[in-house]
Amino acid sequence: MKQVLLSFALISAILPSQAAFAGGSIERACLSANRAAASRALCGCIQNVADSMLTNTERAKVAKFFKDPHRSQALRQSDRNSDERFWKKYKEFGLTVTSYCR
Repeated sequence: MKQVLLSFALISAILPSQAAFAGGSIERACLSANRAAASRALCGCIQNVADSMLTNTERAKVAKFFKDPHRSQALRQSDRNSDERFWKKYKEFGLTVTSYCR
């Protein structure tokens, strides 16, 4: 659990401060999150991982985490079975992004 939160914090800390004009929902959210140390390459990589691991609905949910990181914590603490299943998948996504997108 700590590793997933650390992965999310790492991703959030290195997101760019410029707006995206193309790409998927996660890439656009990543580029518009006003983080200083990121690049289009990083956000594109995160989007590529998302495209390979997550459904359209899941990608839309993850994109919202960039704008409101508290959403991810609320979802993580939810008692709903569907949220628990999503959180497990999201953890795997975070670990994959951390190892693949450098």
